[in-house]
Amino acid sequence: MKKLALILTVVLFSTVFVTPAHSAMKKLAQTGFGFLKVDQSARAAAMGGALMLVGEGADALFYNPAGMAVMPKKVDFFGNMTQWIADISYNSVGVVVNLGTIGTVGISAIMADYGTIEGTRVADTDIGYVDTGNLEVGAYAVGIGYARRLTNKFLVGAHVKYVGQQLGESLMADGTTHDNTVADLAYDFGTIFYPGFQSLRFGMSVRNFSKELKYEQEGFQLPLTFTIGAAMDILDIVGEHGSPLLIAIDAIHPRDYSERIHVGAEYVLMDMIALRGGYKFNYDEEGLTFGVGFNPSVAGIDLKVDYAYSSFGIFDLVNRFSIGLSF
Repeated sequence: MKKLALILTVVLFSTVFVTPAHSAMKKLAQTGFGFLKVDQSARAAAMGGALMLVGEGADALFYNPAGMAVMPKKVDFFGNMTQWIADISYNSVGVVVNLGTIGTVGISAIMADYGTIEGTRVADTDIGYVDTGNLEVGAYAVGIGYARRLTNKFLVGAHVKYVGQQLGESLMADGTTHDNTVADLAYDFGTIFYPGFQSLRFGMSVRNFSKELKYEQEGFQLPLTFTIGAAMDILDIVGEHGSPLLIAIDAIHPRDYSERIHVGAEYVLMDMIALRGGYKFNYDEEGLTFGVGFNPSVAGIDLKVDYAYSSFGIFDLVNRFSIGLSF
């Protein structure tokens, strides 16, 4: 089993070096609700989005719900703020409670703020249009998750969420207005498997599984994403050590793009300060990521404060801030 685990790890890690920067067969503009693809954790973003097997507690709700079962404490709270491009911002929260032999349950929420968008309508004026006022636009996702250890090596989890998006009102030809709002249920599933070699683990997740949604006559799918990955503290190989060096790799098959690879690393000093870095392969704009974390423990309560910086090509830099409590 150990030899098989090592072989699988080498194969997975080697995909980083053989995946082309841009595939010749890109799948573009095939999904909606793009906010569901944005990293909702500063720790994840700093590690190139490779949190599928690393998230423990409330942040796992946004990547792999099976990770909730790894939570060492009774209660875990997580909150994140993302300053996205074009004055768009995302705020997310999660709370997870460990119920012992029953399993682990959690709730999550994401709110997307698209800023102020001015509405217009074609008209016979000097400029060819008239203002119709500001549009009320936004998006959200509210969910509940459950995870459990089936054995000491195998964990499973699921997350069901109600997702919606409002894109303002449209003025119809007959003078009436139509509210461009759509919402429905979406589902996430995930597993984590520890083969027994040091801290090595494998896993998979399926995110944003849903039926087709529709605005007026045009139907669209949610950004369904299938991910497999591996993670390990590679210093385990050398035996006893004080500062772990976690390496995580996620291989991603999205519905609306060709295959991608997320690679991340985290080095923890004195069980308190985390230095993180990562890279996202096969993205048009995203790529290099960095971040830091400060995780002190006071009176049995673990405080988590994280920051992530992400490059975004020709667009503005993206900053994320997360805070968490475990007790």
